[in-house]
Amino acid sequence: MPVDSLRVISDLQALRALTANDDGAQRIAWSPTWLKARAWFQSKNGLPVEHHYDAAGNSWTTLQGDSDRALILGSHLDSVPNGGWLDGCLGVLAAFEILRGLAEDFQNKPPITIRVVDWADEEGARFGRSLFGSSAFGGTHTIEADRNRIDRDGVRLEEALRRCDVEIEGIGKAAAERTNAAAYLELHIEQGPVLEAMHLPLGVVLGTKGVERHAITFHGQEAHSGSTPMAVRRDALAAAAKLALEVRPIARKHPDAVATIGSVKTFPGIVTAVVGRCETTLDMRDLDAGVLASMLTEARAASERFAAEEGCTVDWSKIWSIEPIPFDARLIEFCDEAVRETAGASHRLPSGPLHDAAEVARAGIPTVMMFTQSLAGLSHNKAENTKAEDLSLAVQAFDRLARKTLSWVSTQEGTH
Repeated sequence: MPVDSLRVISDLQALRALTANDDGAQRIAWSPTWLKARAWFQSKNGLPVEHHYDAAGNSWTTLQGDSDRALILGSHLDSVPNGGWLDGCLGVLAAFEILRGLAEDFQNKPPITIRVVDWADEEGARFGRSLFGSSAFGGTHTIEADRNRIDRDGVRLEEALRRCDVEIEGIGKAAAERTNAAAYLELHIEQGPVLEAMHLPLGVVLGTKGVERHAITFHGQEAHSGSTPMAVRRDALAAAAKLALEVRPIARKHPDAVATIGSVKTFPGIVTAVVGRCETTLDMRDLDAGVLASMLTEARAASERFAAEEGCTVDWSKIWSIEPIPFDARLIEFCDEAVRETAGASHRLPSGPLHDAAEVARAGIPTVMMFTQSLAGLSHNKAENTKAEDLSLAVQAFDRLARKTLSWVSTQEGTH
């Protein structure tokens, strides 16, 4: 059955009407609006499938095939506050449409099992713990570090989970869903400007960039801003400002690398005092582990140099890091074929943002992602948008990718 891309777009519009306000999407994980979105998704079912929530709150819709070997399709329904209408939910609704088509084509019994997953709390918008459900699935959850995370209202993550019938102690049991997983495919908006700049509707994702995230504190000397000569100041902000300018050329040495000084706090933080302490954060990303390590080394050296120039000292503290996650070479080829057959041209690019696909790939399951163009490169914003014709092409190409992968997994099954 030809995939019905117009139905996917209609579903996306219906979900927006149900879960957004004038400020954008409000499907924050573990909230009543998120639960409403999930209930709406389940009400669409009407197919001979099995549905359940796993121990981490991930939602699984399964069409049993002749083989237990499973092709998993999915993404996430949750959003950031005031988010866009496509981020995450495009992948879930497109996946369900493909499951529907395969069910019809194979009289409800495809050669392998087809599963649609809606991962729980991909965004981490409320508690700061991104990829919550997929990390539990992949076995990289961090229960002890996460249980006492609190939101801005003082609610603990453990408490919010319990309200949604999830016990944090048991989320590791979600790893059972990896049994018989043969491949994972995810469709997502690009969330960046690359495809639009190239006038391409679709792209093939090579993997997710590794991340080095650090807190950097410059220590100088507080002094009166009116009576302290410029030549003798030990200005911590001046040192931090130099580093903020330096990370840009460090990143620009590498085509796909990015580096961001994302926050700056000064102390005492008043207009009449030289800054004695400046706390900053640095986020660096690249798909090549060697490049990422080199960038970090350069940034450390630069921070020490600038601290010395300003009569300051500097301390580094790691916030978080994750290695680059390359996707499966064979599935990248299938994805490239599907994009070219649908749109006539393709482009391969890394993903700067993290995605659930990275956790699945880390677990050793062959994985690939497909991107569709984002207008003006915007995401996590109510202005997020993609042209209807590009959404249609994305669903069609994702269907082609799913069928190519199904055929490949079926062939593998025949050799077991």
